[in-house]
Amino acid sequence: GSSGIEAITKLKLISARALGGVDLPNSISIFPISFESKDRVTGYLDSWNDLDNDVYINGEKVEGERTSITYNDTLEIIINVINTMIDVVSYALIAFTSISLVVSTVMIGIIPYVSVVERIKEIGVIRSLGGRKRDVSNLFIAETVIIGLLAGLIGIFFTYFVSVIVNIILHPLINYASIAALPAGQAILLVLLSVGLTLVSGLIPASSAAKKDPVVALRTE
Repeated sequence: GSSGIEAITKLKLISARALGGVDLPNSISIFPISFESKDRVTGYLDSWNDLDNDVYINGEKVEGERTSITYNDTLEIIINVINTMIDVVSYALIAFTSISLVVSTVMIGIIPYVSVVERIKEIGVIRSLGGRKRDVSNLFIAETVIIGLLAGLIGIFFTYFVSVIVNIILHPLINYASIAALPAGQAILLVLLSVGLTLVSGLIPASSAAKKDPVVALRTE
């Protein structure tokens, strides 16, 4: 029947398209030379599919209805998958780092607390010689800040030292000279973070030291 003939004709047409036997293309492959060119191509295709936008070909506005173009951006799909994987890993590392910071803050707070317990008599001497509660508190806060500053500087120095060794080892293998690098701005931020953590950890022990009764403190052995 006529329906069978039409089906055979369509099948032949599809086969001819696949083999390049007809002028009407079955698909078009575009290979941009850069990411900027790729974005321009996909932007134009998106504008074509959006009927509210005016599209021009060779300077002439396309009139009437436009057939929607279906395209696959393989590179964009791969980049999105990679970005998703990087985001997942980043969130996991941020979570573990946050837990580590909380634990580190508690452990750092133990150091000035032990110092307060061991130096009660010294606190009593300072108070008996006219030292104010604020002076005692500032003394312990200054000590914690110095500890945080030194710890941060030692950590940054160790990081740069290890980075140099890693770059020397990996440079012949990957032909890239600076695979491990720590920018100066981030290094300063890490030092400030170290100082901030020790400062927060030392506030409670410093306040506890300032509240010690000088008479009781002098009697402590």
